[in-house]
Parts: sequence; structure tokens; C-alpha cells
Amino acid sequence: MITADKLSGLIFDIKRFSLHDGPGIRTTIFFKGCPLSCVWCQNPESISCKPQILFHQSRCLHCGACVAVCPNHKLDTSNCELCGACAEACYSQSRVIVGKTLPLQQLLQTLERDKVFYNESGGGVTFSGGEPMQQIDFLREVLRYCSANNINTAIDTSGYTEWKNFESILDLTNLFLFDIKHLDNSIHKKFTGVENTQILSNLKKLANSKTNIILRIPLVGGFNDNTAFFQQTAEFIKELPGTQRVEILACHNFAEAKYLAMNKQVYYLKPTEGKLEEFKKVLSSAGILEGEIEA
Repeated sequence: MITADKLSGLIFDIKRFSLHDGPGIRTTIFFKGCPLSCVWCQNPESISCKPQILFHQSRCLHCGACVAVCPNHKLDTSNCELCGACAEACYSQSRVIVGKTLPLQQLLQTLERDKVFYNESGGGVTFSGGEPMQQIDFLREVLRYCSANNINTAIDTSGYTEWKNFESILDLTNLFLFDIKHLDNSIHKKFTGVENTQILSNLKKLANSKTNIILRIPLVGGFNDNTAFFQQTAEFIKELPGTQRVEILACHNFAEAKYLAMNKQVYYLKPTEGKLEEFKKVLSSAGILEGEIEA
């Protein structure tokens, strides 16, 4: 059994002074690894549970520095050892390694430095990804530190995990940012790679636990930007215990460079014009609130 002081997590980014992942000024920690593979994912580098090399071809100077330090001397991606030497040698940062094993104590030191901003703004720490609960032991220990130091915590989750993982961190978490993507199981699986049964079951249990939840709904063209989805979702949310708040996240193309760097097909269908406003009206008519929850 690994003791807490020996724990480490696979992290692909840490954004300090974040303003859009919960109340106040926050530090958002992005965990690598996700059980879903949403075709519109804005963090496609988060899906794999292993480190990856991204190659931004437009930045490349063709200087050959990366080839010179590569153990294979040819940058053969099929035999890549993920040593990171090419990324370190790249002058233009055209090659970037995504995903770093971070010891628990090192992450806690980062959070300690930002406590003054949390205290002054009513902010805290948000765990995102990827899916943070893919690394539940590491996540739980960071949450324990935050709880012991009166740091507000939020978890941005797909909801696709065993309920026991939610149970193990309920008392340590101030806010859940919980995704609803689609209520139709077959459509959900087609576009995300997984069924939604466990997700919706977890959401109902979470709502019954009376914890703070903000429901995050990505609005994606050709997927859920239609009146039937709006109405069904509003009815579903109304049936959840408590007063649920909602954030609608309109799909955009900001992640295009990441997809190209990963040599993956880009899928970003913006919602049909006027659909965002229509969805907001449907939610408002159902008495469902938009916006943040104060710390």
C-alpha cells in the first residue's frame, strides 16, 4: 500500500488565477486520463492516461535538434519512449510533452503559495481533467489537505465513475461541476464512447446528498442543440432534489491547434444560431437558475 507522502498524480496542466471554474480566484489542476472520448473535447490531450508528445508543425524550425537527442535518432512515434528529450531540446517548443508525474507534496506546495488569493477572493482549488476521479487516491489526499486548511474545493467531473468514489470525497468537496451531455443513452454513447446510465444515477444520488452542484451542459451542433433535448433536460433537472444551477458551454474551435498537434480529426460544430438563447429561455421558464454558487 502506497502511503500518502509517496503518492503522485499524472497532471497535464495547472492554471493559477482561474476565474471560470468555481467562485473567486482559483487554481485549476488538470488530471490526465478520462473514460470518455467526447468527439468535441476541448482538452483532447487529457483523454489518454499516459504522457504524450504533441507536435505543433507550424512552429517547427527544422533545425534537427530533436533528432540529435532522440534515442531512436529518427523520432519514430511508434517506438517513442516518452523520455521528453526532444521536447527539452526544441527551441521553438514545437514538440511538447503533455502529462507529468507530480508528487503529492510538490502539488501541495503550489496550493500553499496561492492561499492568500483564495482567502481574499472567496476562491479555492478546482480539480478538472480529464476525469479527476480516475486518480481517486491522489485526489482524495489533496482534498484532505484543502479541507484541513479551509481551502474551498470544486471537482469538475463527467460523472462516469463508481459511486463509492463520490462517497469517499463528499465530505471533502464544497462544489461539484457535473456534466450533462445527453439524456438519450444511444446518442450519448455514439458521441462520447460510453453509456450515460451510471452518470445519471450518480447525479441523482449526488443531488440527494444535498451537496452543492453546478450542472455543466456543453451545447454542440448536431449533437444536442435541439428543442427536444432542451425540454427533456429541463424536465430532468426539475426532478432533481434541491435548487440546481446550470452553466451552458457553447462548443467552439479553440482546441483546433491541439487536435492538429495530435494528428487527430477536428470536430467542433458550433450550436445553430439562436439555440443558446432558446435553451436559456427553456431553463428559465422551468425555474432553473444560471450562474455561480458563492463559496
